[in-house]
Amino acid sequence: MESISHRPGSPVRSGIPEHGRIPKYYAVKARVSELVEELGEGGVLPTERDLAERYEVARETVRQALRELLLEGRLRRAGRGTVVAGPKLEQPLSLASYTEGVRRQGRRPGRNLIGLERFPCPPDLAPGIGAATGEPVWHLERVLLADDERVGLESTYLRVARAPRLDSEFQPDSSFYGYLRERLGIAFGDADEKLETVLATPREALLIGTPPALPMLLIHRFSRDQDGRPLERVRSLYRGDRFSFTTHLRPE
Repeated sequence: MESISHRPGSPVRSGIPEHGRIPKYYAVKARVSELVEELGEGGVLPTERDLAERYEVARETVRQALRELLLEGRLRRAGRGTVVAGPKLEQPLSLASYTEGVRRQGRRPGRNLIGLERFPCPPDLAPGIGAATGEPVWHLERVLLADDERVGLESTYLRVARAPRLDSEFQPDSSFYGYLRERLGIAFGDADEKLETVLATPREALLIGTPPALPMLLIHRFSRDQDGRPLERVRSLYRGDRFSFTTHLRPE
């Protein structure tokens, strides 16, 4: 079985080890990848049985190849079948909001409110948002949407004193950054971010609508306002099969 040729941006030698022995499932994955390119977005993939017969391998070998393509976001389940997925959403690593980033790609952003609660600030949260221990803080939790597809989960913490009427003025499906800027006159100065790969908890997987084994991209953000004062702490969880992140680098 031939492997796909090397192309810029793809793994070197299409992932073939130096000893030349390529796993059978990976060879099938390479062939299915070619089929994915031919079918295009929304194209319906043949069944596992048909693919196994086409490539003369066991169904479990096909299943492993498809499993990896699903995790990579190149395929998605649709009912009882499998179709070619669209391109991943590219979210910039910047102080632009999720709403702004999704709109720039021609997608419709949205959010579903999970909860907005007010509670005394615990000691470990206080420094990141400039609060005193025990001071009232908000916790805003929302599911992130792109064209009504659930793609992530966002938790935001900030002092009640910075947005005292958040529970009555803010529209949960709108941009939180837009609310701070337009209603409260708060502009963002800078932020520290940490990006890591995690697995969702059972609760998070249920809210986002994904299997618990699907890799997630987790961003921790500590933001400051235009005066350099701590403003918010955000924990954003994004589906690894639907998102990639971009940034522009400059020499120091």
